[in-house]
Amino acid sequence: MSALDIAAAFDELRRLGAATIHEALGRVGAICPAIKPLDPDTGLVGPALTIDTAPADNLAVQHAMTSARSGDVLVIDAKGYLDAGLWGDVLTHYAQHIGVAGIVVDGAVRDSRELIRMRFPVFTRGICLKGTDKHNPGRINVPILLAGTPINPGDILLGDADGLTVIPAADLHRAIELGRQRQAKEHRMRQEITHGARLIDLMGLPEPLPTA
Repeated sequence: MSALDIAAAFDELRRLGAATIHEALGRVGAICPAIKPLDPDTGLVGPALTIDTAPADNLAVQHAMTSARSGDVLVIDAKGYLDAGLWGDVLTHYAQHIGVAGIVVDGAVRDSRELIRMRFPVFTRGICLKGTDKHNPGRINVPILLAGTPINPGDILLGDADGLTVIPAADLHRAIELGRQRQAKEHRMRQEITHGARLIDLMGLPEPLPTA
């Protein structure tokens, strides 16, 4: 795919939204809802640059920034550790300078007000003012298990106010097509509701049990 084709595909994913894509792909790929957007008004979409880092150590994150490309989403497995903020405003300034699309971290960040002011998409498990060590090199661009969800380098991360889902790179076009079909189906349902249809009929649900 050309860069223009990829950009158009990512724009379509944003339009369809994380919840629609997750449902359309058979309810797979959702990332733990404890990992939330720092600012719900921001979202992200892009290929994963995966980082497997030790808790309370962000050396691997620093190293990953040297290989990050414009449009990448940094996906950081910090093992859910919340007692150190491994990402802050200086890293954000650098990430924006090189065009990183956002970060997802199963861990904590700091400088949260500044990150929100900078309008940089951050999905995180928590916030902590404590700093980190820089001793453990970790691993970069390897398969990771982020809060129970497998993510491979290059998989597509899609995040918005509803949460995060991951799309295998090979399923990008299929995700868009199925997402469009689901959106069209929901549009038809809304029209039929406006014209008097019952939701349980449209959903194919059984009649409610009689009340006493």
